[in-house]
Amino acid sequence: MTEAATATHDHAPLEARPAAIALRGVSKTFGRGDGAVNALEDVSFDVPRGSFVSVLGPSGCGKSTLMRLIAGLHPVTTGSIEVDGRSPEQVRQAREFGIVFQQPVLFDWRTVEQNVALPLQIMGRPKQEARERVAHLRELVGLSAFRRHRPWQLSGGMQQRVSIARALTFAPPFLLMDEPFGALDMMTRERMQTELLAIWASNPGTTVVFITHSISEAVLLSDRIVVMSARPGRLMKVFDVDLPRPRTDAVRDTKEFVDIEAEIRHLIYSQEGR
Repeated sequence: MTEAATATHDHAPLEARPAAIALRGVSKTFGRGDGAVNALEDVSFDVPRGSFVSVLGPSGCGKSTLMRLIAGLHPVTTGSIEVDGRSPEQVRQAREFGIVFQQPVLFDWRTVEQNVALPLQIMGRPKQEARERVAHLRELVGLSAFRRHRPWQLSGGMQQRVSIARALTFAPPFLLMDEPFGALDMMTRERMQTELLAIWASNPGTTVVFITHSISEAVLLSDRIVVMSARPGRLMKVFDVDLPRPRTDAVRDTKEFVDIEAEIRHLIYSQEGR
């Protein structure tokens, strides 16, 4: 980990950092009348600049909807979202969001290298700059030996690494990830979690919003965890995770990790019993 990464990601307390993303009273309803579906209700929280914040909750609680609202892909019904003092739509139009979905959205006819380079080609970046950036990222995600492979020749974990590299090509200040490891087997998922931490540490200043339904995943990765209730998604509690960085798999066995995991699990299960 570089000194810059350590300074940005480790030492600055969350409360001392400005809010890169601020949600205030956010609600989202799809449809009208009897067919209306209330997906989110009165959600407010901050994502500190340069932090890793996970949104945790059961399936169907509106986590993915929340990410799409932050990304400016859907408008809020009531409330407000500010990203770096602007609307999500303005930030999206400025191409400051890198987005990774649960299923890798890759083009089968393009190689690993070509898939990663696509955003830079669309943005019209100089070819030499694009080549250098792609070479750096394929090395970062450990895919240099697969640069000429097509997506169908890669495992699920490798495909997701391509998606992460592509999302980082233009060095976006905001990285939004919607259950990117949800479709992977447990061993691959845990390996990808530690790889993601290393990638994030190599991109100091990047603010991450990570959607998950895995408590242990959220605790391992996050500076802050936003716990959501079942639909309609409401904010249950915000946990700040005071575990030292850099984090490795060994942190899973510490008392501090187990205690945080147990507290979140108890909160979620106690709500389910009501």
